[in-house]
This record gives sequence, C-alpha cells and structure tokens, in this order.
Amino acid sequence: MTDNKRPLRSAAWFGTADKNGFMYRSWMKNQGIPDHEFRGKPIIGICNTFSELTPCNAHFRKLAEHVKQGVLEAGGYPLEFPVFSNGESNLRPTAMFTRNLASMDVEEAIRGNPLDAVVLLVGCDKTTPALLMGAASCDIPTIVVTGGPMLNGKHEGRDIGSGTVVWQLSEQVKAGQISMHDFMAAEAGMSRSAGTCNTMGTASTMACMAESLGVSLPHNAAIPAVDSRRYVLAHLSGNRIVDMVDEDLTLSKVLTREAFENAIRTNAAIGGSTNAVIHLKAIAGRIGVDLALDDWNRIGRGTPTIVDLQPSGRFLMEEFYYAGGLPAVLRRLGEADRLPHKDALTVNGKTLWDNVKDAPLYNEEVIRPLDNPLREDGGMCIVRGNLAPQGAVLKPSAATPELMTHRGRAVVFEDFDDYKARINDPDLDVTADDILVMKHCGPRGYHGMAEVGNMGLPAKLLEQGVTDMVRISDARMSGTAYGTVVLHVAPEAAAGGPLAAVENGDWIALDAYAGTLHLEVDDAELERRLAEHDPTAASRRIASTGGYRQLYIEHVLQADEGCDFDFLVGCRGAEVPRHSH
Repeated sequence: MTDNKRPLRSAAWFGTADKNGFMYRSWMKNQGIPDHEFRGKPIIGICNTFSELTPCNAHFRKLAEHVKQGVLEAGGYPLEFPVFSNGESNLRPTAMFTRNLASMDVEEAIRGNPLDAVVLLVGCDKTTPALLMGAASCDIPTIVVTGGPMLNGKHEGRDIGSGTVVWQLSEQVKAGQISMHDFMAAEAGMSRSAGTCNTMGTASTMACMAESLGVSLPHNAAIPAVDSRRYVLAHLSGNRIVDMVDEDLTLSKVLTREAFENAIRTNAAIGGSTNAVIHLKAIAGRIGVDLALDDWNRIGRGTPTIVDLQPSGRFLMEEFYYAGGLPAVLRRLGEADRLPHKDALTVNGKTLWDNVKDAPLYNEEVIRPLDNPLREDGGMCIVRGNLAPQGAVLKPSAATPELMTHRGRAVVFEDFDDYKARINDPDLDVTADDILVMKHCGPRGYHGMAEVGNMGLPAKLLEQGVTDMVRISDARMSGTAYGTVVLHVAPEAAAGGPLAAVENGDWIALDAYAGTLHLEVDDAELERRLAEHDPTAASRRIASTGGYRQLYIEHVLQADEGCDFDFLVGCRGAEVPRHSH
C-alpha cells in the first residue's frame, strides 16, 4: 500500500469521524467495500465512456477491469463512473455537438466526488478531447488510456481502412466504376473487431496527440484494441496513477506550452486529422495555455509526414504499431532535432525524450526516413484572407499538390441540404477547375460543425475521371477523409462571416503555400451583400427552440478558438465543495 505524504482530497469525504464521514463511508459500504479501503488510500476515479451506442468504446468494461487491477496492486482504491459517451458513428447531428456537454459532465463528476486522481478511458473521436477538457478544468493527477484501433479491414483479399474506404467506394459507385452490390459487400469487412478507426483518422490522431502531449504511457496510441498488450498498458496505467497522487503530478505540470508544441509537430509527422487543430486549442484553453491558430504554421510547417498511413498513405494502424508506433516517430524526430521540447515532462515522471530515445523501429516503409517522406511538408496549412479573416485549415498530406495553389470559379451551396439536392444534378454548372463552396455548416450553422466538408464530387465529373477539386466550407471533415479541402472557415457564415456572401461565379484564389484565401470581390460589394440578408437568422431560429441547442448556439466559440463554450474556458480547479448534508 502506498505511503502518502500529502493530504488526500478524498479524506474530506472519508477521513472524518463525524456525521458526514459516517454517511459517506456507510453508503459506499453497501457495495461490499471493507473499512480499511477508506483509511488513507488514494481513491482513483476511472472515468469510463463505455457505451453500446459508441461501438469504438464498447469493449471498455474489460479495459476498466485491467485498470482497476493496476490501481489495487499499487495500493489505491478504484471507483469507476460513467460519463456521456459521444460516439461518432451513431450520434446526430454530430458528436462534436456534445463534446462540450461531455466535458462538463467530466468536470463536475471529478470536482464533486471523492477522487484523488482520475484515469480517462477514451477512444472514439470526441471522447478524448472531451475528457481531457473536463479533467484540465479540474487539474488533478490524470492519465489517459485509449481503447485502441480496430484490426485491419478486409475486402476482396486486400486491407481496407475504416472510414476511408467508405469515401472511396461511394465515389466509385457514383462514377459507375463499381456496383451497389460491390459497395455493400465491403460493409461487414470494414469493422472486424472492437476499437476505433484503423486509419489515421481523428480517433487515432487524438490518441497520438495524447501520447505526444505526455498524458499517456508510451505506446498508448497504437496498440490494437484486441491485442493483449492493450490490457497490459491499462494495468500499468492503473499502477502509475497511484504514484502520481503521491508525487502531486497534476495535469497542469504535463499540459504545458512545450507539450502542445510537441503535439503540433507530431501531428505533421503522422499526417494527423484537421480536427486536432480544434481539439488541441480547446484543451489548451482549459489548462490556461495560449495556443494560437498561427502556431500550427510556425511549428508544424516544414515538417515532413513520415507515417505512411491511410487516408494520406497506404498502411493502417496495425502496421503502425508493429513498425514501432509513436515512440519510433518521436525518436526519429528527436534525432533530427525536430522535436521542439525533448525535456517535456510526461505522466510516467520521465521526459518525452527519455521515453523514446531508445525506441525500436521495425519497418521503414510504414515509418519512413525523414529524407524519404510521404510528404515533404505535412504541417497543417493555415490560410487567411477576406474569405477567412480568422483563418481556415487545409491538410497538405491528404491534398493534391497541384491544387494547393488554385484559382477557380465558385459553385455555391447554401447549406448541406442544398448540396445534397444538387450535387449530382447532370445540369449542374460545374467543371473540374471550379471550387465547391458550402455555407452554414459551422458550429452555429450546423449546430456542432458536422464532418461534411469533404464534399463528394459531382457525379458527372467523377464519370469523367476527376478525382479531386478544391472545396471550401465552414464545416469539418472526418480524419479518415482526404482531398484538397479548406475547412473551418472563420467566422462561419451563420456568424455573419464573409463566406455567407459568396455567390455563384465569384472567383476565389487559394495559395496554401503562401497561406492565403482570397475572394475576388471588393470590400464594398461584400458589405452590400451581407447587408441584404441576415445570415445569422437560421441559427437564431434553431436556438429559439430552447434546450441544449440554445445553450450551444449562444455560447459556442468559433473554430479558430476551439469551439469550446465561452464560459468553460479556463481551469477552475478541484477545490472540495461544501457538504451535501
């Protein structure tokens, strides 16, 4: 049993011999907990996003049991509790809509309960940022345990990537290249085991972000969900969190400015999801780190993408783990002096470099040498201009190089419904050189900012062999998607941003290398167009229906600010609340 040298937070509940202590202990004992468990042992909360409606996290009951074994072995006492599980695959209109709600659940559950530390069980896309945001606002010792990616998908004798294959095959159906039977045949083979997407989608990206931030043990990001080593890591994380209580190793000591800079550089090297831009900003805002959108240009640009994974490359997460996983990537960056802060502290008490300096690398096809990268410059492109005054994002590793600099005529869709109604119309006035523009899909306009930004191409162009076009919107896109897609345009159309004023036939110039996005319409004309109608009216009508949607629309920040609620930014700590009786 651990010999605690500092007062335990849980002692404010269980450590007194008065009426309140009696009540707290007595009701807990109805679960069969013996008295000695309340005598000075650190109480470790296991924050569980298990849900059968979140298939990525449906194996978390077993994962939690291994964390508990580790906690008990180290002399702590584990108490598991559920929080809102916002699963990407089923939840409408988008899991992003409830990310902040889940973070509020986590924050108040931690602060209001007798917990000395917490283990966050995360997996599906938004559960990782949501739980880290909530925990950051409390700032107690915290460690992340990810559920791990699925096994490789299989179809017609080849590996297929979850999510990515959907976009590929859907376009092939529209192009007449495969039948609907062929399309449906891939469905069962895509998801063959428990776990998250096996591509470098948002779930795997955020798992890599957690590891590069130092809030998880090494190799947390890539061990497959059904690999026994995933359960060993859960056990060891349970061991470690007890020691973190003794060391008072709180989240703010790990989530430093230096940690976020390491994560930005790592995201470029792995070809990570554009969603990481929003989520890292939100997490940083909760812990008090001033992370700016331009930091992605300053730190990430010029970094080669060396992980050859779908959707940018060829392989899947199984191969990534077998090749050496994220420690091998970090070692490769560090040896080339491209890891910004080697001495950043991690949750195991060691520096990031100490954790990875001897990491083995088994496959240089999957984790490539820096002088033979998948993409010479994989850092996120932040573009600005009169169309995106507060910025927009483009992922170079998933884009067509020839389209990174492009001038084209706008083909405008007022919202996602308009897009769906018209995109496959054979009479749609569109050519391969045009730019598809979609409005009203940002945080307010599509309450939650759905992953609809990777607009499928017009069927008539697909039939002609066109495979990519420049696309611009205030939406997000799945980390499993690909294409020359400009996302997160801020301010969004529903907040009165210039995107709302774009009309069919306007000319737009994109230069991702120079960081510019320009609508070739003068300022006076833009103002005139915006004055003619109220682009915020639709979101106000939605808000008037009340409930969480009203709270969301009235308080959500724009994409460049992380889409957190304005009243949630900041660390409020974990001061023990007053008694309930």
